[in-house]
Amino acid sequence: MGASDLSNRGVYIVTGAAGFIGSNIAAALGERGARVVVSDRLGDGNMWRNIAKRELFDVLHPDQLSGYLEEHDGGVEAVIHMGAISSTTETDVDLIIDNNYRLSLDLWIWCASHGVPYIYASSAATYGDGALGFDDDGSIDALAQLRPLNPYGWSKHLFDRRVARMVANGDLRPPQWVGLKFFNVYGPNEYHKGGMQSVVSQVYPRAIAGEPARLFKSHHPDYEDGGQLRDFVWVDDCVRIIMWLLDNRDVNGLFNCGTGQARSFVDLASAVYRALDMEPMIEFVPTPENIRDKYQYFTEARMERLHAAGYDHPTTSLEDGVKTYVQDYLHVTDPYR
Repeated sequence: MGASDLSNRGVYIVTGAAGFIGSNIAAALGERGARVVVSDRLGDGNMWRNIAKRELFDVLHPDQLSGYLEEHDGGVEAVIHMGAISSTTETDVDLIIDNNYRLSLDLWIWCASHGVPYIYASSAATYGDGALGFDDDGSIDALAQLRPLNPYGWSKHLFDRRVARMVANGDLRPPQWVGLKFFNVYGPNEYHKGGMQSVVSQVYPRAIAGEPARLFKSHHPDYEDGGQLRDFVWVDDCVRIIMWLLDNRDVNGLFNCGTGQARSFVDLASAVYRALDMEPMIEFVPTPENIRDKYQYFTEARMERLHAAGYDHPTTSLEDGVKTYVQDYLHVTDPYR
């Protein structure tokens, strides 16, 4: 992920750091010697295990974050904001706005006022049904055309639009600001996400039990069952982009975080079986009616803007990413990073 020594710098605050992507970011920062402050709700489940192997500078409940920031003015190297309600089926919109929009804006204002770089999580859900494509144009006019399909996607889009307006108006901004539109990320430490886990981690237990993977049938004439296409991205590729951004503080903007190559769910499920030296077994079930009319049949990140900014590391192939995930994490006694 990079060899920069960050041990003599200020703290790196990672919100949502006990979550999936956040804990992988915290791990990469720790490998660089950074002093990592985790901000998250650990609750009474196993999310603590996502960060249990890390040497951490501090652990904060989100309600403590504001006070911590004020007390440590001048000692924060960067804020990496991954904390959010990420469920696309969450229906409490007030809760979503408080967590996904209001906190994002509060952290932007603090970072801008204190000269601290700010990297935040947006989402490919902002693109809605994909009819307008997946171009990460962060301009006011381009963002105004997008129509997210659920409250989660809308909350992320709402903040992207607010950022675009603040930048266009010349408002005070962080010295570095980057929003990342994450596509379908998979990898270790997602086990707490239940039904929102990647298809890889949901297929794996069925595969080792000798059972067929269950994928959604297609309800679209242009796609075969299991032929729905997604931009599946290995979590290490996302983390590598974030580490590169931290090393390149002159890069600002809204960027896609994907591979640039859509693959089918059949490809993904088949890769799990092959990583276990098994022949793929797949059965198809109807897409639940409550999400059927909001279902995306195709996503594919356009990555030209990030590459134009200077990022040139190749992405991990679907087969290699799934093989690493299955063999190094899911198929061992301790699956945590």
